Amino acid sequence: MQLYVFPPSPNSLCCQAVANQAGINLEIVPIDLAAGEHMSPEFVKINPNHKIPTLVDGDFSLWESGAIMLYIANQAPESNQIPTDAKERAQMAQWMFWKTAHFGPACGIFTFENIVKTIFDMGAADPAQLEKGAEEFGRFGGVLDEHLKGRDYIVGDSVTLADHAIVTWLVHADGAGIPLSDFAEISRWSKGILGSDAWQKALATIPAG
Repeated sequence: MQLYVFPPSPNSLCCQAVANQAGINLEIVPIDLAAGEHMSPEFVKINPNHKIPTLVDGDFSLWESGAIMLYIANQAPESNQIPTDAKERAQMAQWMFWKTAHFGPACGIFTFENIVKTIFDMGAADPAQLEKGAEEFGRFGGVLDEHLKGRDYIVGDSVTLADHAIVTWLVHADGAGIPLSDFAEISRWSKGILGSDAWQKALATIPAG
């Protein structure tokens, strides 16, 4: 399987972490967004949205990180990344959808304003957007922080796709200026997940600088 990625991308990294936990060796194919490689006819054939990550397995292609994580995890059910209990599985999906709708966009404001703009020379961070990000992260970070009290994982007693999907937006927390210091439970939980072998292997694929 090939995974087309922009190496620092949170949505790429969580797919890599899932594969690492599953013991699946992906062929990582970096896409240079600055050079417009995602707009090439060859890439658009496998992802008409011309976005990353994109998974290719033989003649099968798949986009959207949540779908990719599910596909990879289902190849190795013994890695226990998808709960067998129906209620826990539904809760896992709940938190993955919550990340897409709320937590990811809140973190994404900080990531875009403080990191992406610098990488692509798009000018200074917008204070109004950062204020909006602080408001959104305060609201939804509070939900997650409260949920994590007394828990090491989002759902059940092991790492699931929910953990991977949510923690990925905290990979660049320091550089993005995400206010994690206000959320002790999120800080504790994220350090544990990101310190795992699966995540350390994924993070090692980010080019220096």
